[in-house]
Amino acid sequence: MPTSTHFGDSSTVVGDRTVVEDRDATFRNDFGPVKEDASHAGSKRASKERALNTFVTTGHTLEDRPFFVPIGKDGLVAALQKLDKQLKDSNRPHILSGMKPTNWIGREISPGNIGLVNHGGSPKILTRPGRYPGFPLRNWWARSWVGTKGLSDTVIEFRGLTVVQVSQNQAAVVSDPQNRIFVVKNSGFVAFSVEGPFDVLSVVDQTHLPTVVRDPVTGSTLGWTHEVKMKSSVNAKEQRDYVVALFLNIPANNCAILQRGDDLELLGAGQSVITNPNVTLRGLYTLGENQLEMPTKDIFTRDQVPVSLTIYLKWQLTEPLKLTTHGYNTPYDALRDKTQSILTQLVAHLDYSAMIKQRSLGPDNMEDGTEPSSAFLDALRTRAMDEMHEAALEYGIVLKDLAVIDRQFKGEIAATMDKLTTRALEAQVEAANVDRENSNKVKQEEGALSVARIKAQAMNTQSDAEAYRVIAAAKAQAQKTLIEAEAQAQATRLAAEAEAEAIRIKSAADAMVNDQYAREMGLRRMEVNKVQAYGSRTIFVPTESSGAQMGQAMAVGMAAGLGSEARK
Repeated sequence: MPTSTHFGDSSTVVGDRTVVEDRDATFRNDFGPVKEDASHAGSKRASKERALNTFVTTGHTLEDRPFFVPIGKDGLVAALQKLDKQLKDSNRPHILSGMKPTNWIGREISPGNIGLVNHGGSPKILTRPGRYPGFPLRNWWARSWVGTKGLSDTVIEFRGLTVVQVSQNQAAVVSDPQNRIFVVKNSGFVAFSVEGPFDVLSVVDQTHLPTVVRDPVTGSTLGWTHEVKMKSSVNAKEQRDYVVALFLNIPANNCAILQRGDDLELLGAGQSVITNPNVTLRGLYTLGENQLEMPTKDIFTRDQVPVSLTIYLKWQLTEPLKLTTHGYNTPYDALRDKTQSILTQLVAHLDYSAMIKQRSLGPDNMEDGTEPSSAFLDALRTRAMDEMHEAALEYGIVLKDLAVIDRQFKGEIAATMDKLTTRALEAQVEAANVDRENSNKVKQEEGALSVARIKAQAMNTQSDAEAYRVIAAAKAQAQKTLIEAEAQAQATRLAAEAEAEAIRIKSAADAMVNDQYAREMGLRRMEVNKVQAYGSRTIFVPTESSGAQMGQAMAVGMAAGLGSEARK
């Protein structure tokens, strides 16, 4: 009978117990690692083992199968030698050839390979590297060379000899001569078929399973699965495929529910495989938070107006066993029925007028207390959340948020109210458009006024700058003229002073001349200069006449008289 077996890396095998030992791990009778408190670890482990004993039963093991040798740390050649010894002890033909290799002629077997020889329908294995000569040098009458295989090949099937070796991520699904299924992980075996073959049905990559399982409601990935099938002849003409193993790859924070009869078992995250035909996969579930908008069916208010609501739900599944015990496949199915029931009761206590005023029933939309029905609606909202939370806990679900985000009223009253609401909205839109147009015009005028003000300020600034420039130019010109006049006056004064100084010096020089002849010569030179200045034809008339002398005397006398009067 099937059992539950673990092969390292937290992988669960539900099926026949196997004696194929993991090279680096041991087998455990459990469904996977369970997070538990250290203070209650012993009691929980004991209760879990008792539950598992009722869920799976222990039957035969691979040790019951004859001529079956696990591949241990010594490798494939050592396992072949053990199998060969078992065949010899049972007086059956051995499988290891006694031929010795040469180094000069024949079929070559390189290191890391084995040679396969068909010896009258029985397998013969050449394990030592080298060359093996054929007929007539050796007795090859009943032998035929088949080829070579690698010592690390995953599957070797030859004349009843079966070799299986899988790595850490691989799992080989094998059917024994009695069609009993077992799975080998991170290990291998060699077997010789005496009463029937060991068929390798599939070698599965456990980390890349082809079938994705998604939540039908939220669309989140719940895990990956792969079914291994075996062909079976049901009659002389028909063959059918039967599922013999189901591989599961469950990501972190997800889980699976297994079912055997009326018993359910929780399977945690990790890589698992089910081979027990009595154990089926009930479903995959996520333990993370989920959120969804859910439309409800039509609900009637107290005054018989139908309304359709759109609900926002946010939840987290914490106990999947409770959900499946109540017969629900998804948390959404459980919440949908309960939400519909509770909202039907709540809306039945509300009038259409209260519902049309109340936009949302969410916990963040609280009334200010001025509406007469606001306290009643708040009480209903609180009661809805409490009842939904309490109801969800029965299914192992924690409800984290609930809100009515939209509602659609139906019926004649709702249609009339919708028309009135539409007209009011149109009027509001028209008023808003008029206000918007007026506002745009006012903004345009304000903009034009601002532009004119800016232009005037610019002109004033330009005039001030021009006046300042003219004043500065006039000041500069006046300053220039003043400087030039002062310079000219200074130059004239300096020239006059220089000329007077020159005359004075000449006069002083002439006065110092005491010789009569020199004076005479000076007067003659003046006459020469005068003639040179005015020309040789100029006639000079003397002005020192008697009349002139008399006028001079009169002027002197008048001046003397005026001076005496002034002193009186």
